Amino acid sequence: MNTMMIIHLLLTISISLCTGANQVKKDLGTVIGIDLGTTYSCVAVFKNCHVEIIENDQGNRITPSYVAFTPDGVRLIGDAAKNLLTSNPENTIFHVKRIIGRKFNDSSVQQDIKHFPFSVIGDKGKPIVKVNIGYGEKLFTPEEISAMILGKMRDIAEGYLGKKVTNAVVTVPAYFNDAQRQATKDAGTISGLNVIRIINEPTAAAIAYGLDKMKKWEGAKNILVFDLGGGTFDVSLLTFDNGVFEVLATNGDTHLGGEDFDQRVMEHFIKVVKTKKGIDMGKNIRAVEKLRREVEKAKRILSFEQQTRLEIESFVSTNEDFSEILTRAKFEELNIDLFRSTLIPVENVLEDAKLKKSDIADVLLVGGSTRIPKIRQILKEFFNGKEPSRGINPDEAVAYGAAIQGAILSGDECVDSDIVVIDVNPLTMGIEVKGGAMSNIIPRNSHIPIVENKPFTTAEDDQSVVTIRIFEGERPMTKDNHFLGEFDLTGIPFAPRGVPQIDVTFDIDVNGILNVTAEEKTKGNKKNIVINSKTNRLSTEQINRMIRVAEIFADEDKVVKERINAKNELES
Repeated sequence: MNTMMIIHLLLTISISLCTGANQVKKDLGTVIGIDLGTTYSCVAVFKNCHVEIIENDQGNRITPSYVAFTPDGVRLIGDAAKNLLTSNPENTIFHVKRIIGRKFNDSSVQQDIKHFPFSVIGDKGKPIVKVNIGYGEKLFTPEEISAMILGKMRDIAEGYLGKKVTNAVVTVPAYFNDAQRQATKDAGTISGLNVIRIINEPTAAAIAYGLDKMKKWEGAKNILVFDLGGGTFDVSLLTFDNGVFEVLATNGDTHLGGEDFDQRVMEHFIKVVKTKKGIDMGKNIRAVEKLRREVEKAKRILSFEQQTRLEIESFVSTNEDFSEILTRAKFEELNIDLFRSTLIPVENVLEDAKLKKSDIADVLLVGGSTRIPKIRQILKEFFNGKEPSRGINPDEAVAYGAAIQGAILSGDECVDSDIVVIDVNPLTMGIEVKGGAMSNIIPRNSHIPIVENKPFTTAEDDQSVVTIRIFEGERPMTKDNHFLGEFDLTGIPFAPRGVPQIDVTFDIDVNGILNVTAEEKTKGNKKNIVINSKTNRLSTEQINRMIRVAEIFADEDKVVKERINAKNELES
């Protein structure tokens, strides 16, 4: 295998995401902040010198990340889509954030699709959702489904503001890899939004929390953000000092959250039904989705009650009802290993940042799953009795911070403090060398953006082609890490090994997206790749096609809405 053999890297970093007196601002107009969540999404805007969390058409401040297609071809998004889950589960799509930017053969994707009521198939190595949209089967990429949800959040904002919105700051889990970040950005493009910045969810929450606190604090303070949502989990350790938000370390699991806790409870009750009644309802899709709905409700109730009863009429059949008690103790017993596993990333960020528990000034809880009492208890015990902060709404903090970031980028005059955000890349990035070893180039938790240029040379005599294979991960062998992409640099002049001079540039931008360029210096041959264009990322042609499809759906939605409004007016 022809691979790059010699690379030495010096890290030079600098980032200023916002306001400085000498910084030139773009006239971006209104920039909304969107928290694109696994189970719920939230949109906010900085208006009249403060952040507004915008309610949807149902009066709710958070919107389910659900998309459904009815038998007559109508597309529903949000609350209306979630309401169809039990009656039309095969065509109601949810939790796509868990599979966006991943490969179809990824073990976590394979595990997820076992529990999805809708069909997910593989197409060129990517997971594709297959549904019936009323007039035949249709295939959608996770990016397209996410784009529909982003479009819904944009519509909510436009309804509130009374004007068109094109620019947005969109948040992603800090532990999202490069492909997942790029896929999220592509989803924004498909939805018709210009995503001017991808920002990590814990960093956004820290901005929301810190803007108020930093006026009162003197000197640097270390804050640990514990972000446990419906499908992802992040821990970030930041330090605040005179308007500077510096991320020291980040860790987490992009496949752990409230949905996993729900699944444990569902599996428990499926076994209970089989034992008591001899019915295997695990294969009954509608019954499973009814159970999912009730388990989620029960989990929320158990955050403030010791027990609750789950009641489902006509559970498996018209003659079979479901009525079972779930106690908080049983819920904790079923999930205690998952709860305790959340401490591993906490320990990792403390170790990476070289800090002790006593160095942490505050522990900030973000994400709906942090309402679970056992989670809070475990975290409190870990920090020797220190109570986690409850100063901000865990469901809204991320969108709140994203809206502030949007105001900063648009140059809003009300953002009167100079704020600098220094973020990090979550995973080590490197290339494969002889023997399949991983040669680390950018260590995890390096500050971004980074632009680094270094020379390398050939490994064999008369080598005219060099293959650069790029990976991210923490394991010593590339086979255990995540493949990002590869490309061949051709046209290298014949020469003994070690003679040709090839410059390679690694460029991670403020969104955490990697661009790799290789240039042979003698003839000036150059090759470039934006990771991950050959594996996970959509091509420009695919994105343009999806934009056209999205516009068609938008026109159909408009017709349906006009028909409903006309019907309502006639009835009135």
